[in-house]
Amino acid sequence: MSKQNQNLLTSFGKVIFATAYVAMVSPMASAFAASGLPTSIEEKLNNTQNTQNFPLVAQDMVDEEANQSTTENLPEAVKASIFKDVTERTNVEMSSLRILKAEKITWSDGCLGLKSNASCTQALVPGWQVIVAGSEQTWAYRTDETGTVAKIDESSSQTLTATMRKIQSTRQQITSRSTIQRRSEVLSARTTSSSSEEVKMGTVQTVAANRTVTVDSKSKKPGFTLGILQPAGNFSEEIIARISVKAKRGKGYAKERFFGDYKYKIKQKAKFAKGLKAGDRIVVRLYDTQNRFLGYSEFECLSANSAVNLVLSAKPNEYKVVRTIYGLDADFDGKVDSGSTTYDYFTQVSNQRVSFISNSREIQVSQFQVQGMSAFASSVYPTSFTKGEYALVQKSMSAFGSNLAAALKATPNQLVPINEVSDDETSAYDVGQMLMAYREVGVANGVQVQFSDVSVNHWAKDFIAELAAMEILEGFPDGNFRPDEQVTRAQFAAMIAQAFTKAKIRNEVKFTDVSQGYWAFNAIREAHQTGFLTTSGTKFQPTAQLSRLETLLAIARGLNYTVTGSTEAILNTYSDATTIRSDVRNAIAALTQRGIIVNYPNVATLNVDKVATRAEVAALIYKALVSTGEATDISSQYAVEQNETQQKIDMSGESQRSDDDEDDDKMSGQGQRSDDNDDDDNKPKRNCNQGIGNGAEGCDPGNSQPRGGSNDEGGRTPGGKK
Repeated sequence: MSKQNQNLLTSFGKVIFATAYVAMVSPMASAFAASGLPTSIEEKLNNTQNTQNFPLVAQDMVDEEANQSTTENLPEAVKASIFKDVTERTNVEMSSLRILKAEKITWSDGCLGLKSNASCTQALVPGWQVIVAGSEQTWAYRTDETGTVAKIDESSSQTLTATMRKIQSTRQQITSRSTIQRRSEVLSARTTSSSSEEVKMGTVQTVAANRTVTVDSKSKKPGFTLGILQPAGNFSEEIIARISVKAKRGKGYAKERFFGDYKYKIKQKAKFAKGLKAGDRIVVRLYDTQNRFLGYSEFECLSANSAVNLVLSAKPNEYKVVRTIYGLDADFDGKVDSGSTTYDYFTQVSNQRVSFISNSREIQVSQFQVQGMSAFASSVYPTSFTKGEYALVQKSMSAFGSNLAAALKATPNQLVPINEVSDDETSAYDVGQMLMAYREVGVANGVQVQFSDVSVNHWAKDFIAELAAMEILEGFPDGNFRPDEQVTRAQFAAMIAQAFTKAKIRNEVKFTDVSQGYWAFNAIREAHQTGFLTTSGTKFQPTAQLSRLETLLAIARGLNYTVTGSTEAILNTYSDATTIRSDVRNAIAALTQRGIIVNYPNVATLNVDKVATRAEVAALIYKALVSTGEATDISSQYAVEQNETQQKIDMSGESQRSDDDEDDDKMSGQGQRSDDNDDDDNKPKRNCNQGIGNGAEGCDPGNSQPRGGSNDEGGRTPGGKK
């Protein structure tokens, strides 16, 4: 390598280190001890370099003032010539390019020191050596003094780009590990440790991932017990089950979300409960302890607990086929209940692609016969696997899509610790807690859960982050969430439509102030037809601001919640209870009973006439999802305490609503979404930030500012209550 080229790479190393130093050092300091990463920055960065060494060490940090001065002295003609060449080569916008380093230099010949098939003059050429960067790539250029000649140094450009990406990857891994470590410490602090495991009154209790997890064996909520079997009995290695979920959302599914790596011995079982609903799809990727990919399975959550067994072949490392056997196990005995459907099918992995097999003649069935289980007869899949847009049977798909979460792309034990399944079948995991613990690295690529204007100490941070992870709401293109911005009726309608799936109870109304091209048209129609929002006449008033009372009434109406017990006794919780109108007191009491109400900054003040903010609505919607069993509760000092009646409601199951996709065997039909929905889209709704106004679908956040009066039942406004 030439001396000039070495100088270029050395100079680039200094620039990159200077820009990355602040972002990297903070998470490194707290992450090294737990992560197992190298104990010095220099060691880690040097380990990721190729043989063309970059001296990225602290003592060689570039003098920022001198560098800025040199960059400012770069002639505009030279800069314009380089930017023009990059744009023509890559279609990158000039506005996204920036100069990292510019240095005067004298080139040895007319080819600017680069190899060329053309003849080069031997005269020395004064010029510039320039490093220019875009969002994902870096280029090295050599020019003459005026920019008339500008040549890209391909070799150096490739090396610089590779180095930049490795540094970014290192920083992301360090940040992710540090975040997981901090979240684990918080979760551990919130829970009580248990020194023993016990089984009492039908409740299985165990300690998993540093927290006590309780699974009620009488629960009728969705969950599953997962076991891994190998009839041949010749596979002595442990198996790592990497588990994730595709949450059911309307007629489609949310993006895959990771909730843990679990190490099994053959025949071991573990329970997974809470945070799931009927229709969710569970994905299991299997690895051996050398992190070799062995197999893939996917199954559907049923209406109650399910027994799931994954059966491996005689030689799992060679014959990568998995048999999936599962069905309802309402009594938690680890077996499919008599009289219910047993789903039974095979998946095969080849070149990291997965096929759901429909014809058993393609499989060596004899390898998968399990003692005590019925012999395989024919493939039995859930209906959603064989019909519709999301069918899987007779299809081949990649097991590792490009949009997967960081934790799903990493090898086991790289980003998150592995959970050890115990030998006595008492391992139990709270799926909702695991999802939250791994949130930052467990959501799909492109799903934003951290916002620049929502600090780590913000009172609604966890509510906002978890709803974002669930793809119920999102931020604005500038990376902000705007938690204190007031909410409009259209925005609220879109959030409600994304969060809840309910049967229609009203006919469609053609609102004169909501055109079919309006960004929230479908969401408004659905929120009205399902009973959440009401109107007076044919005007919806989509841009009208929404009071806290209206948001609370909408949730109570839409979920059809009623109070049990003394309304007045319940409302005594609030210091401003006398301001609650007589006609809505029962509804507010019903929400209080179910732990839905969150009051900031004073938990005892309901403040019904205050215009609702985005943060407040996020907290209320999340708590409402908790009340229906679709989310795991988040502790908050601003949440109104639940009383004893809440416990009775939970035990009786009154607070649960039916899902539109109950399992095939025990479908009651109650609470199901009607089939007359004429929405054109069959996929999860993405209505302009789900009603937050982020510029999607042609909506302009500037036009979403709350204005005008509010529109409660009967056209009442906050300033004129009846």
